[in-house]
Amino acid sequence: MFFIQPALIALFGVSLLMACVWAAHLRDEDASIIDPFWGIAIVLVGALHALAAGAPLRGARLLVALVALAWALRLAMHLRARHRAEGPDRRYQAMREARGKAWWWQSFFVVFMLQALLAWIVALPLIASMSGPVTLSPLSSIGLLVALLGFGYEAVADGQLARFKSEPANKGKVMQSGLWGTSRHPNYFGEAVFWMGFTLTGVASGAWWSLIGFALIVFMLLKVSGITLTEQTIAERRPAYADYVRDTSAFVPWPRRKG
Repeated sequence: MFFIQPALIALFGVSLLMACVWAAHLRDEDASIIDPFWGIAIVLVGALHALAAGAPLRGARLLVALVALAWALRLAMHLRARHRAEGPDRRYQAMREARGKAWWWQSFFVVFMLQALLAWIVALPLIASMSGPVTLSPLSSIGLLVALLGFGYEAVADGQLARFKSEPANKGKVMQSGLWGTSRHPNYFGEAVFWMGFTLTGVASGAWWSLIGFALIVFMLLKVSGITLTEQTIAERRPAYADYVRDTSAFVPWPRRKG
């Protein structure tokens, strides 16, 4: 269930976390350091809401919490490793250059506090699942299984791309094998499936409002920080990407078209 006061406590908690990350980023003004905290922020929202609502983490709630925590830690380690290997994210660099000297304080609102709010909304399925029934219903069991499948799919896709990029011979080339041969963004698809699973567990407890969080994360993956933003300049840096776009599904895995 959704409780106003616990929800506000969770919003305050995740905002405090992001404020601390913002303060840490002031040393070199690299907002990319926020990325590893994205999943952690979402899980924090669910945990704080459950704690404030007096919903002890046991039974089905504990299972949901453990799966969500595993997802968040895996994503944090992956994004941290990517940052070390590739440096600051180009998207944040462009924002920093556009805002100039005002970036240090404007970033607090347009990046860190905005992501705190988005994490709070995306966490709605988790809030519902971690504050819902203690026992698993058939629908919530299916939802938990779907979440695990999405978690595994995303992890495999990230691992395949990381190994591809680690090979010097692949510099400037486009990953087109494995899961990346059926979708240009299989990691985003896996994340969408992951949140579909938790949305099912939320709906199973009668929390239809958890669909709002799922709709937001899918919209972000497709139109905001995911596919659209990622592909804006990639064709300029990798000429072969145009052919990849023509032949390969953007999101949902599908057999490649033959050119």
